Amino acid sequence: MQFDSIIDAVYQKAEYPAVDFQTEVWKNSRPLEGLSILEATPVFRNTLVKYRALLAAGATLSFGISDVVQKDEKVVNQLLESGFDVVTPSTVKDSYDLVLDCAGQFAALTPRIGFVELTRSGVYKYEGASKPVYIADSGIIKRIETSLGTGDGYFRALSLLGYTDWDKKHFVVFGSGKVGRGIIAYALRYGAHVSVVTDTRIEDTNSLPQKIASVVDFRDIDSILSLVSQAHYIVSATGHWNALANEKIVKALMGSTAVVANMGVEDELGPNVPASRVLNQKRPLNFLLEEPTHLMYIDATFALHNALAVKLVETPLPAGLWEPPPEIERELLEITRDRGLIGDDLDFLLGKR
Repeated sequence: MQFDSIIDAVYQKAEYPAVDFQTEVWKNSRPLEGLSILEATPVFRNTLVKYRALLAAGATLSFGISDVVQKDEKVVNQLLESGFDVVTPSTVKDSYDLVLDCAGQFAALTPRIGFVELTRSGVYKYEGASKPVYIADSGIIKRIETSLGTGDGYFRALSLLGYTDWDKKHFVVFGSGKVGRGIIAYALRYGAHVSVVTDTRIEDTNSLPQKIASVVDFRDIDSILSLVSQAHYIVSATGHWNALANEKIVKALMGSTAVVANMGVEDELGPNVPASRVLNQKRPLNFLLEEPTHLMYIDATFALHNALAVKLVETPLPAGLWEPPPEIERELLEITRDRGLIGDDLDFLLGKR
């Protein structure tokens, strides 16, 4: 598989400055020389830039896929046709130096050096891990992808399906975490009327944009039913399975004419809401796109995932969960701001404007 020809035909380097920097540096330093890595990042076209950097570092790559994480079957087939090893949790052999995981698909393995987990949703699978586990989602960088990138992806997917009338329309967003806040920010940018349903006990609702029309606690069912009845668009981004499974909410959703979408990894709407009622059959809406998250928003996340693997090789750690070292994030953020296309968005996200 000719990574260079595919990447160069589609992307400009300013869309992936952090991973491009790694590729150029690692061609000479080869920090992963001779190491075997199981790479389980979701397989899509833009992920090729991440793979290229790891190969430049000297790693031998196998690719992990499963039904838990979305993937582009065309790219998976290209990897297979090019002779790469592609495995699933049921076919994988426990013989790797490092596992770069996503959603804990391969948490049962015992790599010689350790793991780097990409998402918050996979963390619980690593409780009591016998190896060190860097959690990429614990730092600042993942906010670029999950807030800016996912919010952008949600609206690009709506547009692809023909839903482009957002100005002054009523959006109800369930969840005010990183994904929810990204969707909220883009909805407000497009002139929408936005209401948020969240856990007001634990979420800092004071930090939400002042333009939000209302914030409702998830236990206030009557208020939620009122919002659903007025909604033009409803999106679930709570990060919790069955979050909207309350019988009254389900009935309201089924009786609503709103456009309903799930942006969580798991089914947040519950078994009593049929897949046919939800865009993309309940799967995360942005994953119907060829590029679920624009490369410019996910580049720093890819680079962090890679960099933590190198850090684990250079500085071994005891078993347990570890946050990304701040100095690694600072370097990647500087590269992203100085050489990339999202400097203004990044400053806004980090509260610098």
